This record gives sequence, C-alpha cells and structure tokens, in this order.
Amino acid sequence: MQIDLRGFVRSAEDIVASHALGGGAYRRWNRTDEGTNPYGCADAANILYTIGRFPRDPAERAGWITSLQSLQDPSTGLFEEATHHPIHTTAHCVAALELFDARPARKLVQLASLTAIPAMRDFLADLNCAADPWRASHQGAGLFAALVIVEDVDADWQSAYFEWLDAHTDSRTGLFGGQHVRPVEHSGVASLVPHMAGSFHYLFNMQWARWPLCYPERMIDTCLHMLAEDKYPLGRRVSFAEIDWIYCVNRALRQCSHRFADARAAIERLGRRLADFLLALDPATDEGLNDLHLLFGTLCALAELQQALPGLVRTDRPLKLVLDRRPFI
Repeated sequence: MQIDLRGFVRSAEDIVASHALGGGAYRRWNRTDEGTNPYGCADAANILYTIGRFPRDPAERAGWITSLQSLQDPSTGLFEEATHHPIHTTAHCVAALELFDARPARKLVQLASLTAIPAMRDFLADLNCAADPWRASHQGAGLFAALVIVEDVDADWQSAYFEWLDAHTDSRTGLFGGQHVRPVEHSGVASLVPHMAGSFHYLFNMQWARWPLCYPERMIDTCLHMLAEDKYPLGRRVSFAEIDWIYCVNRALRQCSHRFADARAAIERLGRRLADFLLALDPATDEGLNDLHLLFGTLCALAELQQALPGLVRTDRPLKLVLDRRPFI
C-alpha cells in the first residue's frame, strides 16, 4: 500500500506560512513573541525547496537573501543561534543561501585559519567524536560545507579532509570516529545511533564530492542491527535521526549490493513507522511539527524514502532532497 503524504505536505506548507514575519524573515517556533531566527529563515527556504514551492519571483527571492544575509555577525562572519554550535548555524544558513544562488554578504572570517590543511586536521582531531559524536559532527561537517559552498578551499584541501575521515573510519562498524566506536547515551539509551547520526553528516559531504565510503557493507550491517535492536526511538518522533539512518543505508547501497533485499525492507519498515507516526499528529498544535528545523529534518527523511523506494510515497510533486544540490542540513 502506498504512503499518501499529500495532506501532510500541504500542512507543511501551511506551517511555513504561519511562521512568516514578512520580507523573507521567519521565526523558528510558532510563538507570537518570537522574532527572526536563523533556523526559521533557513528552514523555511529548505522546506519550500523540498516540497516544490520555492519562491520564483526575483523580488521575493531578493527579500529572502537580504533577510538571511542580515543575520551574519559582521565581526566573525558566522551565523549564531542558541541551540546549535555557530559552525552548524553558519553552514546551515550558507547552504540555504545557496538555494537562491547567493552567498553570505561577508567573508567567514573566523573560519579562515582552518583553510590551511594542517589546521583543519588539528581541528577535526580535537573534536569530541568518541563521547559526543553527533554534536561533534555538526562542527566537523559544517566546516567542510560552509567552506566549499563559498569556495574558500580547493580540491587539495577537500582531498585531505576526506583522507582524514577515511583514516578515522571504524572498519568494524563502517562509522566515522576512529576504530572501535562504542555506544553512547542519547535520549536515555546507550546505542550506536549517535555515531550513525554523526557519520551521516560526514557522509553527505562525501556524497556531494563523490568520495566513496571505505566500508559500505559494514555501515549497512550496523544500521540494520540498530533498527532491529530498536533501543533508540527511530520513527517515533519529529527529528533528524530518521533522515540520518535512511540516508546512510540508501547511500551505502549505492556502492554495494550487500544485503540488498534486507536493507530495502528495513528502509520501508522505518518509513512506514515514521509516516504512521506523523499522520497521527495534529499539524496545527504539535510542537515538533511547528519547529521549522525539526519539520525540515522529517521532510528530508521522507524525501530520501521516496527516492530510495520509488512508488512507495505519494506526493503531488516529487520531494527534493536539498543534499542532492549542496551539502549540509
């Protein structure tokens, strides 16, 4: 049976409209006392791109660009918001501007030193990948995405970045973070999900650059095991974890045929679980859906699901994953 998401997509469009403040400015949460938010602006653009409702009028686009550019700190060149590291926020806003074929108004001054290859390697090595891989990847992947989108680094820098990742990939699990990655706690349970989510952030950079995974078979095995183990609530909340898992499995499958039928069946199982959960929510009142950042993450999962299993997900327009255009979510 098909998963009919036409009504859900229309609700997503309505939610974005309800967050509008005018002139391309958006709040992230639907609270009347909230002002313009970097994730509100970036994710409104991301969502409309995903559902095929991206603004077309040049004057309207100009307003969006100006709104996003205005959020950049003139002294550091970074974008900041309380819930994420500035490198994540910067990469997210820079990536949203790219949808408009635009760039930040100012140089990314605070990241300039990391365009040197030795400094970039030291930066990656200093991240807390063992104990906090999910948040660490926000910085490690965000650095790459921000710098390549604004074209501040060359091919040699990119190759050095991916070679460092290859050298720090666990041959047992196929995940990034060094050899012998171990379960870490998140959402009240200890699992490899945070390592998988961290790996997703590096993987979308690799996919953009057409750089191969070292151990795609092991990544598939690891992801199938964590879904079967069912410790972490995948598919039972509005979040980014589902795009992380579906993307890791689907993109690893593009490099190998390992457990092909098992992997596709698992993608469908998680996709149906997620769709059942989402369609039972009230879009007008649900806190998760009315956080534009979390809504965007969920729509990304549905876009990758639709792409991975043609014919399963029905929408009026095919959902478009922003990662197929540029890195970072």
